[in-house]
Amino acid sequence: MQNRIVFGMASLCLGVLVFSLQDPLIKAVSDTYPVTEVMAIRSIIALPILLVLVHADVGLRAIFSKRFRMLTTRAFILFTSYTVYYLAIAALPLADAVALYFMAPLFIMALAGPYLGERVAWQTLVKVMVGMLGVLVMLRPGAGLFDWAALLSLGSAVLYGFSQLMARKIGDTESSTVMAFYQNAVYLLGAAAVAVLFWLAGIAHATHPSLEFLVRPWICPTRIDFLTMAACGFVASAGMILLSQAYRLAPANSVATFEYTGIIWSPLWGFLFFAEVPRSTTIIGAALIIGAGLFALHSSRRRGSTPAIAATCDPA
Repeated sequence: MQNRIVFGMASLCLGVLVFSLQDPLIKAVSDTYPVTEVMAIRSIIALPILLVLVHADVGLRAIFSKRFRMLTTRAFILFTSYTVYYLAIAALPLADAVALYFMAPLFIMALAGPYLGERVAWQTLVKVMVGMLGVLVMLRPGAGLFDWAALLSLGSAVLYGFSQLMARKIGDTESSTVMAFYQNAVYLLGAAAVAVLFWLAGIAHATHPSLEFLVRPWICPTRIDFLTMAACGFVASAGMILLSQAYRLAPANSVATFEYTGIIWSPLWGFLFFAEVPRSTTIIGAALIIGAGLFALHSSRRRGSTPAIAATCDPA
């Protein structure tokens, strides 16, 4: 049993590391291609991989679920969440965007009460407030340095948190591979629909990097850029396998803490690939967010409950 837990922890850490590679890949092409094209290519590459995973896990018939509407709704929420997150990293340093996104576990805890009817202790609300204090430190309101793209990262965290609560509602009948397949399908269709919408509206340029990443028209990618975008599909599939393996082998409250290792990699990729040096306020704010999340996990473990945070915080 102990070996399974250790292997589960190792799988989760590796999965988080693998998923983190998406951020620099997407940021690298964000000044040339639109986010819809990146997501479409990523989804096309991931599609056959996910079909194989669904077949091996529960069989392809499981795709035709009676809970089609809820699966589709959840997938659309995730499509919106990850789209605005990718728009955020086009304008923000990776360390800032990812640290703000790690408010998601705290949002999950706060929303569990009104959505799932779970009891939310006042201590949990205090932890959420500490996390929000970390956000304020990072955003530095009044310092004249605020970029509204930070709100995209926070908005992404809220949407992601709600989608994970939906997963808890349908997880009794739907497998993680089927949910991932629906996500990927909606990513592909949604990206194509948004691109067509902006093309019909004649909108092709914007002044802000995030909006420019959204509205610019599709162009034929170079071989290197295509491989960069396609790599995201392999990265997402590999990360999903590792994370699913982690939560299959070990109790969620034993491995969920290691989700926060993701905060290590993004500043490193930002420094190595984009010469981004985290500000002191970023480090302090991230420490407050992570500290609140880890303390909430510890409290859940002491109560003997499985925390809502158990779902991964990495784009799938």
